Formats: sequence, structure tokens, C-alpha cells
Amino acid sequence: MGVIDEAVRALGAKLDGGFDGSAKFVITGEGAVIVDGAGVRAADDSDEADVTMTADADTFQDILSGNLNPTAAFMSGRLTLDGDMGTAMKLGSALA
Repeated sequence: MGVIDEAVRALGAKLDGGFDGSAKFVITGEGAVIVDGAGVRAADDSDEADVTMTADADTFQDILSGNLNPTAAFMSGRLTLDGDMGTAMKLGSALA
């Protein structure tokens, strides 16, 4: 299973029914995933979101597994944000 497919599955399980807002996870070298009210799916370059979060595959998997807090990842520079910080914080709380 590819990193993007695994991310879609894991995020879908954690969020259970969508998200109020839209967020795009860019996994460096792998692709992207979008989370919004319609659920979780693979994204492409044309997909716009309230916030875009970028990290490498290891960081992303650490966040999904609960081994790394999204805020700690951001503060340490392992996760970068572009867009609405409030949306990112809501998503971070939903993933915790």
C-alpha cells in the first residue's frame, strides 16, 4: 500500500465523517491528501484548502500514529503550514 493510500485510510479512520473546513497534507516526495466536509481523499495540485501542511513521510506517519504531536512537529520545523492557523489547530485537535 502506498503512503498516500495509507494516509487516506488512517485519516479517514481518525476523523470519522469529515472535517469542518479544508486541509491539505503534502507529503514530500509522495503526493498529497485533502481533508474536508466530504471526507478524506488523494489530492492533486489543483485542490485548494484553507490550510496546507507539508511534512516528510516519516513525520506524517509519526503524527498519525500519535508518536508526534502536530504542534510539536510545527514548532520543531518538521511540519510547515501555509494558510489558516485556526483550521490547522482544529485538525490537530481532531487527530490527537
